[in-house]
Amino acid sequence: MLFLCSVLIHRTPPLFSYRRFIFLTDIGRVSFTTFSIVAFDYENADLGIAVESKFPAAGATVPWLKAGVGAIAVQAGSNVSHGKRGLELLERGYSATETLRALLQGDPLSTVSQIAVVDPKGHVVVHTGTECHEWAGHVIGEGYSCQGNILAGPQVVKAMADAFMETSGELVDRLLAALSAGQTAGGDRRGQQSAAIMVARENRGYMGFTDRYVDLRVDDHERPIEELHRVFKVYDMTLLSREDPRSLLTIDSHIATTLQRNLKKLGFYRGSITGEYDEPTKKALKDFIENNNFENRFREEGRIWKSILSYIEETARER
Repeated sequence: MLFLCSVLIHRTPPLFSYRRFIFLTDIGRVSFTTFSIVAFDYENADLGIAVESKFPAAGATVPWLKAGVGAIAVQAGSNVSHGKRGLELLERGYSATETLRALLQGDPLSTVSQIAVVDPKGHVVVHTGTECHEWAGHVIGEGYSCQGNILAGPQVVKAMADAFMETSGELVDRLLAALSAGQTAGGDRRGQQSAAIMVARENRGYMGFTDRYVDLRVDDHERPIEELHRVFKVYDMTLLSREDPRSLLTIDSHIATTLQRNLKKLGFYRGSITGEYDEPTKKALKDFIENNNFENRFREEGRIWKSILSYIEETARER
């Protein structure tokens, strides 16, 4: 299916728009020069946001979302309280368009603001202020938008949109792919510093008590998107149950040997390398799994998830 996208370009006036100060004097007015994607999954109603910025802790302020309500990215020179207020409006039944209109009405920072809103029906609207620092703009597609300011160029948001549409998997996988594509296309023209991803799914947070299906941040790192991928890989193995059942491997002599050698290197196995999945080997595997909080991945019947085996091998290689 082909979706039409629109790109809006807004150039900065030559001198002193919002005065190039990162922090303005009033609390609640912070400039997040960044690129982000907000999206809705029509298959399972997931709502998500991913963001990267040459600014510390972008994940603390840019993404706002709630399962069944909506997702809002607040960046550039926006009043960050618009995130909270926008969700309140959406929860009261406002559409994405009505919500954005209400947030911008009478807002003295509207010309330096960049705000993206997606509602629980997948309707998306974006505002990029005329005085956001160039390159600033956005792409809107079916159920998603990619937006940014102080970018290397329009290719950044276009690459994000293409990657999002071309990537299979859950919403979280597509958001991560979009973020990586944006960085590969040039990203924030000042560099990298922080990244974050949030996905809301009703009652699918930790132990079912929240809707924070995924909520991860890298607040200060030389390569924050790469680090976010690494952290998500661990999070995925620890808390999510997404692996294809076909990835369950029977522990034959080859795998048993691999386990014994690597677990021995990691200090969990002290026996001989026999190639047998005996009780000492099983205990060593279980100890490693519990030590790394992967209890939901341990199998009693002599099988192992491919992801766990790969993780053990990678961890041992790093020693």
